[in-house]
Amino acid sequence: MTHPTDLTEIKAQARADGFARRKLAFETRRPGAGGYLSEVLAGYRGVPLSGYMPIRTEIDPLTAMAEAAAHGPVGVPVIQGAGMPLKFSRWQPDAPLREGPFGAKVPEVDDYFDPEILIVPLVAFDRSGGRLGYGGGFYDRTLEGLRKKRATLAIGFAFAGQEADTLPLEPTDQPLDMIVTEQGVLTF
Repeated sequence: MTHPTDLTEIKAQARADGFARRKLAFETRRPGAGGYLSEVLAGYRGVPLSGYMPIRTEIDPLTAMAEAAAHGPVGVPVIQGAGMPLKFSRWQPDAPLREGPFGAKVPEVDDYFDPEILIVPLVAFDRSGGRLGYGGGFYDRTLEGLRKKRATLAIGFAFAGQEADTLPLEPTDQPLDMIVTEQGVLTF
């Protein structure tokens, strides 16, 4: 077996491994995977937050988001374009949605705001708060910008099976403050 030395190749391999672990976790998931996320968010009632509309094999945060929406603003990310930070549009359960980039639904009417908590999807995570995303850098750019304005809590939401021993991280990668899985909560 050859070991890639180029960071791009190393990240591509780590992403492929992460997707495989996530697919297995998704296929063997049980109901109630968002229970710990609901518990964590209950401690931040009313704080503006963003979740995400799950695609493919991502763990589903919608129940926890709906519970939070009863107490304060909840949004979902809207991709503005390559190399640009995300914007967050107000979301309500059962509100009309339209197709967004990469197959994720977005609110039909844009109503943007800055969240103070981001529930972040991911491909893989490690025990020190490292996150491997899809490679577009959207969340890294967005978190960097939001954190320059005010304290912003980044909560990675994933299946426990998405954990990696180590991840190929770069200085531009924004750390997570917490990881929530269907099995528990890790804080950093």
